[in-house]
Amino acid sequence: QVQLVESGGGLVQAGGSLRLSCAASGRSFDTYVMGWFRQAPGKEREFVTGIKWSGGIRYYADSVKGRFTISRDNAKNMVYLQMNSLKPEDTAVYYCAAAERGLVVHRAAYDYDYWGQGTQVTVSS
Repeated sequence: QVQLVESGGGLVQAGGSLRLSCAASGRSFDTYVMGWFRQAPGKEREFVTGIKWSGGIRYYADSVKGRFTISRDNAKNMVYLQMNSLKPEDTAVYYCAAAERGLVVHRAAYDYDYWGQGTQVTVSS
């Protein structure tokens, strides 16, 4: 059974940094696309970033470009989200997701097959 477990969320001041981790288990994720989404209260879940299995292709939402970096370690089945220069508007529950169809980096939530339980990120002003 596929399982995704996020960690690393917390409370940080504006301008600070956090690193989220996603531990994937249940199968080899070498050919998957991995993504991070977030959902703020009263808002829809939105794409943050995604990475192709090879690690060479990444996409970022415009709102996080230049501040967030996604990476993966296939040997450890881990995905990371380094978040720098955090803003209050980054406050949300962050979700790790995995898509079996790994040819392109999907940006729609419905293209992802597996989801973690989420980790809260709160950025204070």
